[in-house]
Amino acid sequence: MTTDIISGTGISKVYATATGPLVALDDVSFDIKEGEFISLVGPSGCGKSTLLSILGGLEERSLGDLTIAGGPAGRPRADVGMMFQTSVLFPWRTIRQNVHLPGQILGLDRKRQAERTEELLDMVGLNGFGDRLPGELSGGMRQRVGLARLLAHDPRILMMDEPFGALDEFTRETMNLELLRIWEAMRKTVIFVTHNIGEAVFLSDRVFVMTPRPGRLEGIVEIDLPRPRTTAMMRDPRYSELVFEIRRMLGVDH
Repeated sequence: MTTDIISGTGISKVYATATGPLVALDDVSFDIKEGEFISLVGPSGCGKSTLLSILGGLEERSLGDLTIAGGPAGRPRADVGMMFQTSVLFPWRTIRQNVHLPGQILGLDRKRQAERTEELLDMVGLNGFGDRLPGELSGGMRQRVGLARLLAHDPRILMMDEPFGALDEFTRETMNLELLRIWEAMRKTVIFVTHNIGEAVFLSDRVFVMTPRPGRLEGIVEIDLPRPRTTAMMRDPRYSELVFEIRRMLGVDH
């Protein structure tokens, strides 16, 4: 039986502001199994990114218990990789050097990291682009570089904060398929933040639906579409049912 890799109980986050306490997250509890693909959806300002930052050790929680891989959370970890909406590449470093950077920071074996960089560039369809600079690539290609860099030090858990939100619809769909292909091959645990309900249903094993601020967990929707996923599934009645179930939970459809 698959074990839980992340467990949170009563997670809350309160910010001190000039006008008083601002509750961003309130009593959020959940368990995530190893190898699951989880999406967080909810309206802007509901605390999705805050929760992800807490899980990634970038922010401290105000209340609650959180364990990751059986140990306490609260600081950045080598077994957790983060990817954001913008690729955040160093413009003066080549694509190869950008992908290689996490391994350098962590002091990993240089020869093995150089080999892994080439493997990852090939995996994300950028073979032959290693000597280019980020400014020479399209937005979609830069996010491919970001995805390769995310995987460079082989983290156990991938935290992705709207990584394809700034891309056009066609490129976003292509990147979703690319991400699923890589996930099927590597079976990392993924926590994926998105505003796009259809994207969440297409990618995920389960979707965590959050309320407007203060962010609470309204419910969890099991996505029972078969894998591997194909774009043809978006025409499946079950896909539409799941999308509208989440829309109802968010109060979009009454």
